[in-house]
Parts: sequence; structure tokens; C-alpha cells
Amino acid sequence: MDINCPLDKKTLRILNDARIRSIVPTVRELIGKRAKVVILAHQSRKGAWDFTDLEQHASRLSKNLNAPVRYVNDIIGSEAKEAIAGMRSGEVILLGNVREMDCESVTAEMSQHAEAELVAELSPLLDYYVCDAFGASHRSQCSLVGFPMKLPSASGRLMAREIYALKTILEKPRQPSVFILGGAKFADIPFMIDRVLGSGIADTVIVVGLAGNAFLLARGVDIGEASSKVLASELTEKNFQAARDVLAKYGQKVLLPVDVAVERNGGRVCVNIGDMPTAEPALDIGDQTIDKFRKVILSSKTSFMSGPAGMFEKPGFESGTKQLIMAMVESKGLSVLGGGHTAGAAEGFDLADRISYVSTGGGALETFLLQEPLPVIEALKYSRKKFGTK
Repeated sequence: MDINCPLDKKTLRILNDARIRSIVPTVRELIGKRAKVVILAHQSRKGAWDFTDLEQHASRLSKNLNAPVRYVNDIIGSEAKEAIAGMRSGEVILLGNVREMDCESVTAEMSQHAEAELVAELSPLLDYYVCDAFGASHRSQCSLVGFPMKLPSASGRLMAREIYALKTILEKPRQPSVFILGGAKFADIPFMIDRVLGSGIADTVIVVGLAGNAFLLARGVDIGEASSKVLASELTEKNFQAARDVLAKYGQKVLLPVDVAVERNGGRVCVNIGDMPTAEPALDIGDQTIDKFRKVILSSKTSFMSGPAGMFEKPGFESGTKQLIMAMVESKGLSVLGGGHTAGAAEGFDLADRISYVSTGGGALETFLLQEPLPVIEALKYSRKKFGTK
């Protein structure tokens, strides 16, 4: 299961347990079937500041599940194996952070992952494998793709809902359909724009956040050194040319900000695109842009948003992200949010429950939208062919 949570950098305590809450239905259903539930999960990766054990995750899951979840700080050793052997029907245990194991970070084919130490040691103790980790389904790791080659496997309820919701907006969107693409990275955004506009999935694409600043630059707007500096790692000639190509190809179907918000003298100040560059970095879309984009979203019957419109964590610069999400709610159409930061923003604004569907995926979501194979889905398909259904 994907219960990788944002942590407080000082205390390392969980800040938002949305991903833990999202897998509760699957665990509860398994408990109801009197299964012995052994959970594999991760938190961050080795070397990162938020790489921790999963004890607090077990506690949060127990609280949300309203049932005991025993944490075992071991993965394939004697403690883990004895805990599994001693389980009773309906019990739940969470093993240690699987990314403690070197085999979890190895790049390999599915067949090689099936022979990894993690799979070799645990699969003889298990009857079935259930994957509910849509947020990590774009990764080919032994905990995700190795077990389906050894055991009858299935997707969890969360993964099934994720795929259904995303297939709905990709295959049968109600028109008009608008995609709002934001956040810090824009390397994949030109390809996503080409995919959704070229296939007719979307009628309009709105680009915001740092990605919006990058597209303004590609359109010939001097956004200033401060804003360009933040984008430095993404400003490759290849990315730049891809952005210019989709702008030329789709014209006014790609909407960019008409003004931006900067911090000046301690406050929020909106600057028209025509008055740029600014000495300060753009931290949000401006008020005119908010009004313009809200009108487009309010007239839509399908809206999808991945990536915030600005630095919503900073007081005074949450307006763009909040107002666009609010417009999705007010549109009364099908609304889908994707990506950890976007979902976190919606939670913080108390709007998540008013969105039709909030996806737990980030990289997995982008991979799905680009119609590239998801390793976990392919592994589950393989298991279905090999073992059939029981």
C-alpha cells in the first residue's frame, strides 16, 4: 500500500494522513473476510530527510480503521516471519519500511524482481497479494511487481477507483472539458497538452504555477531573472522547444496567465504580463487571471487539475489554487484532482470532500495520462493470466 506521507521536517511527525485514510476500505474489507492482513509499505527513500520507520503510520491506520494494527519493525527476518506465522484471522500487521531493503531500489525486469530476496522470503508465507498502491504504480520495484508473478493477485479498492475515475475523464469526458496543469515541473506538460487536446479529451488546457511561468517564457514573455532562476533545472532547450511547439499547434486552446502575483513590501501585488519583468519571483497567478480561468472552469462539465497554481503554502499566495479548486466544485460537473500537492491543498482548504474524485497519484497519474504502461497494472494482468481468478 502507498502510505507515503508528508512529514514535519523538525519533528518527523505525519502532517497529512490522507493516503493512509484512502486505503482503509480495502483493509476493512479484508478484515471482514477474516483474512490475516500483512501490509508492505514505504516512507520516502534511503538518504532522504523523511526516510523513517512506519510505526506512526501503523498508529494512524489503527485509528482510522478503528481496529488494532500491530507494527513489526522487521521485513524478512525472524521477527517478521514469526509475527506472520502467529497471526489470527482478522488481524493486521504492518511490516517495516520496504525501502530499507536494497532489492527495492534495483532497476530490473518483472521476472527478476520476482526472484528478489523480499519476494523469495515472504511469498511462501502468503496466499494472495493485493496491490492498492496506485500512487507508486509507475515504479517497477520488487514489492510492487515481484509478488504477482508468484501469487494470485488483485488490485485493491482504491486502485480500482483510481483507474475508473481516470478512465472516465480520458475516455468519456463530458464536454466542455478543461485540464488545469500546474506545479513546479513542466517537462511532461507539453506532451500531456498534446495528448489531451490532440485526442479531443480536453477542449481547453490552463497552465499555471511554475509551469505557467515557463510557458510564458516560451511565448516570449520576459518573466525576470528571479522567476527564471527557480525554473533553472527545467529550462532545457528540449523542454523549451516542446512548450513552443504545443503553443504554436494549439493556439488559444492553451490558456496562460495574464497577470501574476509577487511579494512586494510584505504584501501580495498583482503585475500584468505586459509590465513584466519583475524583480520579485511570481508566486501565484494574479487576480485577473483567477477571474478569467474561473469563468472557463465554471462553464465546464469535466475539470481536471494536477499541480497547484502557486505557492499556496505561503499566506497571501493561496488565492489562485483555492479559487480554481473552488470553481471546480461550483461547476457541478465531474471534477478530479491529482498529485500530492494539489490533494494536500484541497484538504487544507477543506474542499477535498466536495471534489468528485481526488487521486493519490503523482508520477503514476502523469504516466496514466500519457497512456504509458504502468508496471503494477501490467504485473496484475500477468498474475490474472497465470493464476486466473479464485
